[in-house]
Order: sequence, then C-alpha cells, then structure tokens
Amino acid sequence: MKIFVVPLLLLANLSLPAKGQQAIDSSRYIFFLHNKFVEEHGPLEKHPSYGRAEYKEILGHFTNDGFVVISEKRKPNTDVKIYAEKAAAQIDSLLHAGINPSRITVVGTSKGGYIAQYVSSLMKNKQLNFVFIGSSFKNDLDDDDNIRLYGRMLSITEASDTGNIPLSTQPRCKNSSFASLKEITLHTNLHHGFLFKALDLWIDPTEKWARFQIINR
Repeated sequence: MKIFVVPLLLLANLSLPAKGQQAIDSSRYIFFLHNKFVEEHGPLEKHPSYGRAEYKEILGHFTNDGFVVISEKRKPNTDVKIYAEKAAAQIDSLLHAGINPSRITVVGTSKGGYIAQYVSSLMKNKQLNFVFIGSSFKNDLDDDDNIRLYGRMLSITEASDTGNIPLSTQPRCKNSSFASLKEITLHTNLHHGFLFKALDLWIDPTEKWARFQIINR
C-alpha cells in the first residue's frame, strides 16, 4: 500500500472505479487528522513537554498494516468546521466511486478528533467509522454540543490527561444517533502527550475498529 499525504479534495493519486462502475476495491481507507501542535509547528519541532509529534511514524504504521492513508499537514489556525466540510467532500468522492462506507475510517487526535466529530455530524452516515483520540474534555466549547454524531464511534482517552471525560457523558453524544460507541481509557501516564506517540496502545484498537474486529478492553 502507498501512503497518500495529499490535500483534501484531491483524489488524483487514488485509483478509484469510474462513477457508475462496480467497485472492486477491497482496500480500507483511513483519513488521519493530526493534532493542533503539528498544525501550528509541523511534524519535526518538539513540544516542550511531550517531545516530537510522531506524525510520519503514525501514518507509516497505518500504511504498513495495509491501509490506504489520506492525510496532510494542515495550515496554522485552520477552521475546524471549514476543514470538516473539505474532509466530508472527499469522503463523498469515495462513496460516489462505489467504496463501501464501512471501509472508510476517520481518525483524529486532539483537534483532529474534534474535526472528525464535525465530519461525523456532516456525513450523517451510520456505516462510516470514526475514532476520536484525546478529544473529549470538560471545557469543550458549547458549540460542539450542538452537533449530532453518526456512525460507528470509538473514543480513546488517557487517564492522566487533565480534564478528560468520557465522550458518552457529553451532551453532543447524548443527542446523537450513532450506530455504536465504544470507549477506551488508557493508563500511559503520558498526559496529552500519549497521542503524540505512535503507540500500539491506541493504534492497534484504532485499526481493529477500522476492520470491524472485536476490541476486548
């Protein structure tokens, strides 16, 4: 598999069936939306507390395990809602090409996880898969609680991450119409830095979720 680090809305690098033709692609697609630190500083600069964000390593982990990965380094100060619209448009392109929605997973860490939640709200597709990593806190904006979530949702949080709360307790989750929700709490003691690292502890359940495999935790 190749790794596609392309601007959203550009599908030229993906070999998709023509519209109206039967899709024979058995690939599984991951849209990976990184955290705010990578957005503002890039993948090489070190965070003063958490070190370097292992963006490329995370992408490489997914592609080495057989996923088609679509990702890019966002511009600083990216508007969450506008970017979610771009991601939703690209997912629509895959769906119109005949890709089964169950083969598409949107994965987001921190700010990327909030973007993924807006994508879920925009798509309103219960067959799409979503993984939100470190994206549920007590001080979330009230505006986030006005959205409705759809699809198969996995939320991964870290016990030492200050202020984190289960997604299932958020008003936006209670008001949603999702197909399923599973929540995992990690105990790495890395605080918010857990999602900076290409850790099997969150990558493995993410990949299992994307493959419809049972997660025993």
